[in-house]
Amino acid sequence: MTLSVVTLPGDGVGPEVTAQATRVLQAISELLNLSIEIHEALIGGAALDSVGNPLPAQTLEYCRSANAIFLGAVGGPKWANAKVELRPEQGLLGLRKALGLFANLRPIKIHPALMDTSVLRPELLKGVDILMVRELTGGLYFGKRGRSTSYAFDTCEYSVREIERISRLAGNLAKTRRGKVTSVDKANVLDTSRLWRDTVDQVFAAEFADIELEHIYVDAAAMYLLSRPADFDVLLTENMFGDILSDEASMLSGSLGLLPSASLGADGPGLFEPIHGSAPDIAGQGIANPCGAILSISMLLRHSLDQPQAADAVEQAVAGVLEAGLRTSDLATIEGNTISTTTFGDEVLSRLSL
Repeated sequence: MTLSVVTLPGDGVGPEVTAQATRVLQAISELLNLSIEIHEALIGGAALDSVGNPLPAQTLEYCRSANAIFLGAVGGPKWANAKVELRPEQGLLGLRKALGLFANLRPIKIHPALMDTSVLRPELLKGVDILMVRELTGGLYFGKRGRSTSYAFDTCEYSVREIERISRLAGNLAKTRRGKVTSVDKANVLDTSRLWRDTVDQVFAAEFADIELEHIYVDAAAMYLLSRPADFDVLLTENMFGDILSDEASMLSGSLGLLPSASLGADGPGLFEPIHGSAPDIAGQGIANPCGAILSISMLLRHSLDQPQAADAVEQAVAGVLEAGLRTSDLATIEGNTISTTTFGDEVLSRLSL
């Protein structure tokens, strides 16, 4: 059986980190004797420049027929004045919508060798292992919107069905972890949050009675991520709250370049990407951190290709590089040897075994 993976390098440092992620995927393919075909396609600003559309029809066709999709990054100041519907980010939003990718997963773990990179004291980081589960296709980002010269509006909308399916996923993921879900809302102010809280309660009472469920307001969640992050297991959020909180939580690790993510639907291919942006200020310098991209390949192997042993091997190889004191420039403030993007990939490959 031949497996198909589409890579979307995108913009800025996207092609640089995608190159290292692809090398790791190819190595895994050889180690496991898998038949993986890798197709590269355009998205974001690169697609705008080439064909005038941030999500070309051919790219969407490739993605629909793939087993998994890997994305580098999209966007940059070059396209800052483009019309809203033609901004590079619309390529990513359109892809999520077209493929029904309703759930974003962001695991946040603190590697012992990188404790000193975090903004928090090391004693607050002990035991931090958070899985952010963010609803991805509803809320403000996809509601009705409009703007005139003197007025603008964005509408936050959620249905019971949308809340049920993301709640159910969070509950099932909690079963494989420490058995706790913290649901984030603003139920003291927003009707969508009141519907969110009531629906989450109903789903967990009916299907996950053995899972510990707590509700907290989004402002409290923002504070607790800094004051007691180790208390969280699975953090369940709507779209905009999750966008903000997951970036805040990423700083617990000390660098956006370290963390992966997965966007999943009910069926079809998942989309896997590092959480960092396109970082155009460092593009082409060979100093971008490919760690998040490579760990996104681990998530791709685990969630879309059903290769958990290979996923573990990739994570162990990345951990081995960090334990050896090898750092990209974003981590150069702590003790270790600074290496390039490509050299980091070389070091991961040298430690990859099954």
